[in-house]
Amino acid sequence: MADIQAFRALRYNLAKVGMLSDVVCPPYDVIDATLQQRLLDMSPYNIVRLELQPELKGDDDNNNRYSRAAQILREWTREDVLVTDTRPAVYLVEQNYKVGDETHTRKGFMARVRLEPFGKGKIYAHEETLSGPKADRLKLYKATSTNLSPVFGLYPDYKNTVMHALEEATRNTLPIEATDHLGVTSRIWAVTDVAAVQAAQSTLSELPVFIADGHHRYETGCKYLEEALEAGEAKDENAPQRFILMMMVSMGDPGLTIMPTHRLVDGLPGIDAKTIVEKLSPYFDIEHVGTGDEAGYTAWQQIVEEGTQDIIALGTRADGNWTLLQLKPEGVAELARRVPEHTAEWRGLGVSILHRLALELLAPQGGLKFRYVHEDIEAVPAAHIRGAEGCDLSALVPACEMDHVAEIASGNEKMPPKSTYFYPKVLSGLVLNPLR
Repeated sequence: MADIQAFRALRYNLAKVGMLSDVVCPPYDVIDATLQQRLLDMSPYNIVRLELQPELKGDDDNNNRYSRAAQILREWTREDVLVTDTRPAVYLVEQNYKVGDETHTRKGFMARVRLEPFGKGKIYAHEETLSGPKADRLKLYKATSTNLSPVFGLYPDYKNTVMHALEEATRNTLPIEATDHLGVTSRIWAVTDVAAVQAAQSTLSELPVFIADGHHRYETGCKYLEEALEAGEAKDENAPQRFILMMMVSMGDPGLTIMPTHRLVDGLPGIDAKTIVEKLSPYFDIEHVGTGDEAGYTAWQQIVEEGTQDIIALGTRADGNWTLLQLKPEGVAELARRVPEHTAEWRGLGVSILHRLALELLAPQGGLKFRYVHEDIEAVPAAHIRGAEGCDLSALVPACEMDHVAEIASGNEKMPPKSTYFYPKVLSGLVLNPLR
């Protein structure tokens, strides 16, 4: 059973730092060098100084970005830049954002959630992880003894029972608000009402939790706990090392958005529509849509209207063509032959079809390089741009849906990397979770 608990968060003292918007940042893994500098310039107290401290020439095992983050955290707590809440709470979060011309509101809450290894309880992963990011986060955990940003978890409460109880408890209180660099507004309330928190705990105790974002952080939390236990620490069942900060969102929330992750592929110089037909027609029904950007947007619209996972579109820089590919029964059989270790549900994902069938047929030697974008206005022109901003092949893939995530994850199977992109990201710096 998922164990969700209220806790006394470490939070920014606005009397010291001013606007919350100036001190929050997105998760570390979406911060490039330009955004990192922009955040550093916004405020001397921006959480990026802890979350993603810049590397400096001369860094070594004793003095590095992790030790600097820890030192800054100590200074901020000593100077009351960050202060601990006086009462345990869960933290209601409402995010208002736009996708295209449509405005959405996603609601959830942050709490500490008891860690359990994947496959041994009610918390499920849906994507593979990499060793590098986990090693990086573990060094930061050890240095700061703090969860600086939340894992993003989903739970199947389609009547939104949990959120109704928490919202009722905040009806007469005002939120603190922050707007990020993408224009997403996050509002946060501390819920200290014991009855409301207990009602949420009671409902959630019977439900599974699916990790939507933050798999590396979650697995790092498990490793941090494992090492604490080996060192003779965290013996108490409610020791803070046994928990991780998590943003919890109902799978029935109307503001939940999963965006597609399109692929910009290099390593296929000279590939054109003719080659695609020659190599892929035994396994796909292929339709030539046209040439140029307009054809790319048309192809994407056809994918959206089709509403299935078995259709993808490829744009080739060599000839400017856009081609739609829909999997045939022969393709289903060939994919099953290539990856028999995976379920039919996994093999039916658009990203699986692209990577394990189409691209393996086009480049059996491998060696492909990928960049990832989430909107057609980014992916379509890249198929026709010369130079570094372009690509040999632009691949448009349908967005996964919540049913795919739940079905595959609940079977302890993991989707291919970059299968989902839950938008918007949950900000770092709204609340921090001390691990000691």
